[in-house]
Amino acid sequence: YMEAPLNLHDYLISKPAATFFVRAKGDSMTGAGIFDGDLLIIDRSITPRHDQVVVAILDGEFTLKRLYKKDGEIALLPENPNYSPIQ
Repeated sequence: YMEAPLNLHDYLISKPAATFFVRAKGDSMTGAGIFDGDLLIIDRSITPRHDQVVVAILDGEFTLKRLYKKDGEIALLPENPNYSPIQ
């Protein structure tokens, strides 16, 4: 008995027009379980909230960090103690 082929898009992507894939580069998010070379699914339609992992553009470059947005303060926090937060 064979089932229909498994299409991961059906399970992982709710808004195809707003979704893209990228490969992680670097080790600033290893504490969050994101390692160099990991494949990431990014959904641009989700509004970023405090404590979520986000993709941000700084000086024309992409960076992956945890968003800190509380009490009027906004920062991008790495998940590796070898890196400093970005205010």
